[in-house]
Amino acid sequence: MCGILGLLDPAGVRVSPETGAAALARLRRRGPDDEGVWQEATIWLGHRRLAVVDPSPAGHQPMRSGDGRYLIVFNGEIYNHRDLRRELSPPAGWRGTSDTETLLEAYRTWGAECLPRLNGMFAFAIWDRTLETLFLARDRIGVKPLYYSIENGRVAFASRPGALLTLRGGGDFAVEPEALRVYLELGFVPPPLSFHRGVRRLEPGHYLIASRGAGGAPDVRIRRYWDFRMIAPERAWLERPEGELVEELDGLIRDAVAIRLLSDVPLGAFLSGGVDSALVVAAMRAAGVDAPQTFTIGFEEAAYDESAAAAAIARHLGVSHVHERLAVDSLIDLLPAYLDEFDEPFADSSAFPTMAVARLARRHVTVALSGDGADELFGGYHYYPLMERLAPTLKWREGTRRAAAALLRRAPAHRLKLLAGALHRADAATLFAYLRGIGKDYPALISAELAAGTDGGDSWFDQSAAGFAMDLGAAETAMRLDTAFTLPGLFLQKVDLATMAFSLEARCPMTDYRLVEWAMRLPLAFKLRGGVTKYLLKKVLCKYLPPAMVSQPKRGFGVPIAAWLRGPLRGWAEGLIHDDRLIQRVHLDAVAVRALLRQHLRGERDAHPLLWSVLMLLCHAERAAA
Repeated sequence: MCGILGLLDPAGVRVSPETGAAALARLRRRGPDDEGVWQEATIWLGHRRLAVVDPSPAGHQPMRSGDGRYLIVFNGEIYNHRDLRRELSPPAGWRGTSDTETLLEAYRTWGAECLPRLNGMFAFAIWDRTLETLFLARDRIGVKPLYYSIENGRVAFASRPGALLTLRGGGDFAVEPEALRVYLELGFVPPPLSFHRGVRRLEPGHYLIASRGAGGAPDVRIRRYWDFRMIAPERAWLERPEGELVEELDGLIRDAVAIRLLSDVPLGAFLSGGVDSALVVAAMRAAGVDAPQTFTIGFEEAAYDESAAAAAIARHLGVSHVHERLAVDSLIDLLPAYLDEFDEPFADSSAFPTMAVARLARRHVTVALSGDGADELFGGYHYYPLMERLAPTLKWREGTRRAAAALLRRAPAHRLKLLAGALHRADAATLFAYLRGIGKDYPALISAELAAGTDGGDSWFDQSAAGFAMDLGAAETAMRLDTAFTLPGLFLQKVDLATMAFSLEARCPMTDYRLVEWAMRLPLAFKLRGGVTKYLLKKVLCKYLPPAMVSQPKRGFGVPIAAWLRGPLRGWAEGLIHDDRLIQRVHLDAVAVRALLRQHLRGERDAHPLLWSVLMLLCHAERAAA
């Protein structure tokens, strides 16, 4: 795992040693083991390395191809690189055993057609010195981040926007208006948007080619090389024996885990009390790993603690389990690192316990496997069954929906009032945006003029859903939207940043593209059945654990943000929200934001998800102004 960055300027690149060093320093935790720079007439490339595969100097980057034509900077792992090596023949032979060298040779041999051959998590850049062409690519599902900008004829890219902006010469803090609106509706920014104006994220499953265009300015083309959205559920699978599907899925998971054991440094796994991480650890044991190390954070407060369930699973699977017990409030100590490493506003407070378990794991290993991705693929979230229950209302006439919503709004229960909002949605994509969102029935927090000039989350999801397979159910649409947007834009970003804050590489077997494609073909009846979420996935886990362990209620990796904002973080929150200068910088409606804070402090509403989103936004505006 590493940090990459670069700058292409057809007019002649000018990056001072001081600027290059400052930009690389923004990536130091991503790559503490080595640093490298390459600069010539029109290109500057930089790299920070976390040495995992071939830690020797043969893996140093930027790496030059044997024929001298190509240069690469690479973040990630190519899990099938040893298989690919058998198909490749470098003219001067192999110099080392790194997957970076394999990837560089694969591009030299096949060009962009190397991408469908790769099984891995990656973001990389390759500079063709002969054609003066820059090639950027990101893995299929978006495990590894990649930001880019095109400004004044220059193309810049980096693993993190902070490094990109530093390399580009800094500049004033400028929020992308559409990203701000969607962030305050959904709690995250969907790719390809970025929070920083003029900076984009390369979407998962895409590549970018920048070459010299007319007049010297770069000609930039972006192409999709992989798309799961049009894969239709196989209705014929409904007739297949359930046991056959269980074995097939088990085999895919075991293989996805097995190839992710590639490492020349110590490797372990996160283990919560849930289905997904337990399956990953069970598959590690099935792959022949003798007593793999697993890591769990427990809390002294019972409401947040699932360490007992994790310990029971560890005992049953026979793994070497490492457990750290904390007071939940001690996670506040991670706030400075959180704000430093998450260099754009990030609203998911579960980043705190994720950072804590990453910190624990890094004391013992350099690589950790996680279960992220299974919920989106196999139906793990609570709103998927709700989507199915509400699906018939999407066919009601508008007048009927409006009348039913009016009745619900008169009900005393707040949940029924929220349900009234759901009845105003006319299709599955906009219903998903409402159920998944954090804005719900709160007044808009952005200025009226900003709202008038931007599209919201509804528009983003509607556009994407138009490219889906035909005749999907409401929950199936929701799962694909989560896979396309929420997974790379929120959860995988959280895991990447929380682990990289401690120079720990995280690998997510459940995002293996073969599993994703198989999950798209799996009918909904094997994901949601009789009130059970992740039905088939749980059947697989029953091969390794007693059913009582498998059927435990799902718990989030939560922290008491609501209580913190009324207690130890109250003064901090009030100071930010009553700073007129900051409120104006990020185009917020001061009256609406302060009313939201008062509601929360008085206990009238638990507004912490939306309030935390606002506070993270203001924090970043404050840091930029310092």
